[in-house]
Amino acid sequence: MGYTNLVIFTDDGVSGVTMNRPGFNEMMAELDKGHASAVFVKDMSRLGRNYIKVGRLMEEYFPEHNIRLVAISDAIDTDEGENEMAPIKNLFNEWYARDISKKRRISNKIKGNAGEPMGQPPYGYIKDPDNPKRWIVDEEAARVVRRIYSLTIEGYGTEQIAAKLEADGILTPRAYWLSKGVNRPGKGKEQPPTKWNSSSVIKILSLQEYCGDILNFKTYSKSYKLKKRIENDRENWVVFKDVHTPIVERSIWEQVQEKRGKARKRKTNDGDTCMFSGLLVCADCGHNLHFHFNQGNPDIKYFNCSNYKGNRGTCSSTHYVRVDFLEQVVLGEIRRLTKFASRYEAQFAEAVMGYSQKNAVSERQTMQRELYALQARDRELDTLFEKIYEDNVSGKLSDERFARMGRKYEDEQKELADKIKATKAALEKSTSQAVTADMFISIVRKYTRAKKLTPRMLNELIEKIEVHQAEKVNGVWEQRLTIHYNCIGAIDIPDVLPLPYPEVSVNTRKGVVVTYVPNTLTA
Repeated sequence: MGYTNLVIFTDDGVSGVTMNRPGFNEMMAELDKGHASAVFVKDMSRLGRNYIKVGRLMEEYFPEHNIRLVAISDAIDTDEGENEMAPIKNLFNEWYARDISKKRRISNKIKGNAGEPMGQPPYGYIKDPDNPKRWIVDEEAARVVRRIYSLTIEGYGTEQIAAKLEADGILTPRAYWLSKGVNRPGKGKEQPPTKWNSSSVIKILSLQEYCGDILNFKTYSKSYKLKKRIENDRENWVVFKDVHTPIVERSIWEQVQEKRGKARKRKTNDGDTCMFSGLLVCADCGHNLHFHFNQGNPDIKYFNCSNYKGNRGTCSSTHYVRVDFLEQVVLGEIRRLTKFASRYEAQFAEAVMGYSQKNAVSERQTMQRELYALQARDRELDTLFEKIYEDNVSGKLSDERFARMGRKYEDEQKELADKIKATKAALEKSTSQAVTADMFISIVRKYTRAKKLTPRMLNELIEKIEVHQAEKVNGVWEQRLTIHYNCIGAIDIPDVLPLPYPEVSVNTRKGVVVTYVPNTLTA
């Protein structure tokens, strides 16, 4: 029997991970009104890539509303009865989205740490037609940016500047982009094209990119299912200075920030933030280490645990470490690593691949622990259900309460069953990180002749550095560091090779000398 009066809903360019899609919402509104008796999709992924929500649609919503579902490519037709493959296909659809997101995050991290701009160029810049990874000055818009900074230096407020720009008929950034055929997110087109507001001026005045810098990882998302961007802590940003032509001199930008009273991260006496910011973590509590400099002697720059109990935290030790100590140790360890890569290529490749496999094993062990916990809770729910059943039979529990509690346990078990199935399937999936390991090897070779530690070198090679509390051993203060490299984690260079550890000692306080001791994985 054919269907007539067909209505087509589409969601072009919208990810199936989210169920909040315009076309999908329109379809659901029509279904809620009882205006349709069947839904046809090319395959289950077109309905959505959210395993739980699509499962509820298929198992609860459609049957309750007597709606037939047909997924043509997947050979699913609910009029023909339940299809055992449907939940598995839904699970695979979500896994596909998760896998793509994971690969994209890794790719973005590598690109961002290598200095490639992660976002669109701000107002005043455009992408270089010959190299889209590079920004060039858009002189027409740059003149407006310079004027905004100049007016600020002259003492004008942001509201006054916005009024001046509007009076002179200057297009707002979004209106300017639209006039050039560039679509950017923002308020609707119905807003007057020259209607500037103070928030637009404030944003332009705050962008360090106008000094010629690239700032990556300013925002992040909690999950691939959540598209909302969250402001990242400044210490987690990755900054590359003097990458493109500046529109505003750095001294002027700094002057504007000071004038506006903008809260900034602590800087050294020469005005630079520390390149180790965001890379150092406490080996005991896992919190980030914060950058400081000695008020009496600004040449002494150091980090300590942000969670130290002396500062109302919970960590028992300061994990104090000097920046000059870090610079010598990390440069020495990177030189040691590059010598390992250049002199003993086969052993280096074997070690890197070996640690990649260890990471894969660790990930599988984590999933196995999750599976055990899920199965234990499932067994616990069986016991609880038996208990309330006995209480109901004996009259200790009313039928109404038994039904309510039973429904709650059943719903939780149903959710657990889905998670158990997904975790088992993930465990069966082979995990290989050979590609990322190869990428790391190629990056290491770039720094074979490195003589100076640079932010780019740090960001390309190092994921994080664990700082241990200095300890006194046999009368000597020792400071241990564990360096975790991108893609492969911490790595030990075989002791049999003639590649000694860097010998670094720093007088951190009067009469106290701290010596570097590597925190080897086999120690």
